[in-house]
Amino acid sequence: MPGIGIIIVTYNSAAVIGSCLDAALASGAEILVVDNASADGTVAEAARRGARVIANSSNLGFAAAVNQGFAVLNCPYVLLLNPDAFLNSGLEPLREACDLPRAAGACGLLVGSSGRPQVGFMVRKFPTPATLILESLLLNRIWPRNPVNAGYRCLDLDYSVLQPVEQPAGAFLMIRRTLWEELGGFDEQFWPLWFEDVDFCRRAADRGYLLYFVPQAVAKHTGAHSIPALTLEMHRFYWYCSLLRYAAKHFRPAGVRAVCLAVVTGSCLRAVLDAALKRSLRPITAYGKVIRLAGRVFVWPRSSSLR
Repeated sequence: MPGIGIIIVTYNSAAVIGSCLDAALASGAEILVVDNASADGTVAEAARRGARVIANSSNLGFAAAVNQGFAVLNCPYVLLLNPDAFLNSGLEPLREACDLPRAAGACGLLVGSSGRPQVGFMVRKFPTPATLILESLLLNRIWPRNPVNAGYRCLDLDYSVLQPVEQPAGAFLMIRRTLWEELGGFDEQFWPLWFEDVDFCRRAADRGYLLYFVPQAVAKHTGAHSIPALTLEMHRFYWYCSLLRYAAKHFRPAGVRAVCLAVVTGSCLRAVLDAALKRSLRPITAYGKVIRLAGRVFVWPRSSSLR
């Protein structure tokens, strides 16, 4: 489709990239795969289908890979598409929404393997200190329909109508190139992943731009295919690191410190539970790193403390 490019960031995605590319290539858009040093044949699988590929020699992280893709593609509209997301519709509805007044971009409807919308994931509101505190303390797991979590995850949103939303998932998100250039792309300090798309949407909203949800654009999304490549300990550490970076970048010092206290408390609980379940001290070591990081941010509640 003229004027539209698709960036697919891969990391050990050989099992899913073929189906993703088959659907993406059928759209007529310009396709670019940016691979973060996969070791499972992802690059060969993408090349076999004729896709253009950037093969990084190391894992630069999702944000840096997206920025690489934008620097190469010369399209006014660029779709970020996860390798485990498969297009079930055309992209014209997304492009039309990107042309609405003050539009920064647009996302579509993500459905799971069962065909049901991935409510709670595909569209959310911006995190607040209360949101991240409840998440860190595991209270959202215990009481998922609590008012804070229900509002954050947009559980009661009408997903049948086009509407502005705060935070679309980066798994299926079209962005206007002019906006990407204005904001300087994704913040590569969010490494290797998590919260980089939230931060980008927050910065766009701070400048008065809108992001739209478009139910006519649909993709099937299996989700989290590359996460099992990380140990649970690495997963937790990177997730908390990105969470704290977002808090330090966008919250006032009092809110940052409240989040830090919740992270410390939640990490202590998780460390004890995981150590008991696994009969191993590794979770305690991993969460100890998280606690030290949260302590540093508590003392210096600015994003620079995470560098």
